[in-house]
Amino acid sequence: MTTATTPSIPADSDAQPSSTPPEGTSADAGEGTEAAEGPVEAAVDAIVDEEPVEAVGASAEIKEGLAGQSETIGSMAEGLDAMAIEVGSMRLSVFDVLVVVGVIAFVIILAWVATRICRAAINRMSRLDSTQRLLTEKLSTIIIWAAAFFLGVDLLGIDLTALAVFSGAFGLAIGFGLQKTFGNLISGILLLLDKSIKPGDVISVSDQAGNESVGQIRKIGVRAISVITRDQTEHLIPNENLMINQVVNWSYSSRDVRVKAPVGVSYDSDLKLVSKLLLQAVEETDRILKTRAPRVNIMEFGDSSVNFEVRFWIQDPEEGLTNIRSDVYMRIWELFQEHDIEIPFPQRDLNVRSNDQIDQLIAAVSQRVSQKEA
Repeated sequence: MTTATTPSIPADSDAQPSSTPPEGTSADAGEGTEAAEGPVEAAVDAIVDEEPVEAVGASAEIKEGLAGQSETIGSMAEGLDAMAIEVGSMRLSVFDVLVVVGVIAFVIILAWVATRICRAAINRMSRLDSTQRLLTEKLSTIIIWAAAFFLGVDLLGIDLTALAVFSGAFGLAIGFGLQKTFGNLISGILLLLDKSIKPGDVISVSDQAGNESVGQIRKIGVRAISVITRDQTEHLIPNENLMINQVVNWSYSSRDVRVKAPVGVSYDSDLKLVSKLLLQAVEETDRILKTRAPRVNIMEFGDSSVNFEVRFWIQDPEEGLTNIRSDVYMRIWELFQEHDIEIPFPQRDLNVRSNDQIDQLIAAVSQRVSQKEA
């Protein structure tokens, strides 16, 4: 008799029924999900629980120092620090604002005092001339204020790397908004370095109408120079204009200035006497240098006069050129009146050629005159 038997599966076999999930499958999947979600939730919790960053890093140290000195002052600082606003991850309190204002005021006063002391020390240096002293003063002022800026940043505990975000915008602002300012600053320093323009020099300036006048440089500033003319009008000329435009400096290498005064006399005059009188007029006028001899030149034989030119020297162009020329002309007029020297006015001779039309016109005029007389 045949008997059907079912094959037995060994106990140590790895095969499992297909309809039954392996033991521990659900538990392992759950543990894997929790493990995957764990870092994300931790990062979110860290962002939510992150404390606001103080806007001024030095305020905490200052607050601790005040609390160590006095409990009352420390409690007041704590109260001011409690009144704060939060913008994003940054916290700004009333105490932070007071600290910033105090540090800025302290740095400005310190820089101002240091600038005064440095200026007084430079003025005592006898080895430097006025131009070198002014240049040294401007450079030292720039260095002092730059050091004051970095000192204030250090006292406030501001991380300069945080300003890297604004470097692009700041560069554009300098390139467009402050281009002329920096150009005038560098131009002023260059003018002082080569000593082409310095305080006390006498230069020619022109107003908006194009009238030229002589003025003396009173001050060379960061942006412009100040020039005062004889009528006490103060012109402010940008430093950059003096670098790119032509400038007449009457006292660049020497303060001696030659002034010219043209004079015309009639052809009937004694030219030697005229030359003598012109030299006498120059010698009898104040402000004219006696160490440099004047000169009288015959320039041309004009249409109605012999044209002379008197040339003389002065050493104070800031006192004016027109007034000294006027004084010389006045003395020349007096001497010419005493010696009957004529200063002619322009004259023209008119020659009319005869023709039939002119003859008829003359005859008609003569006839009318005769009728009136009759």
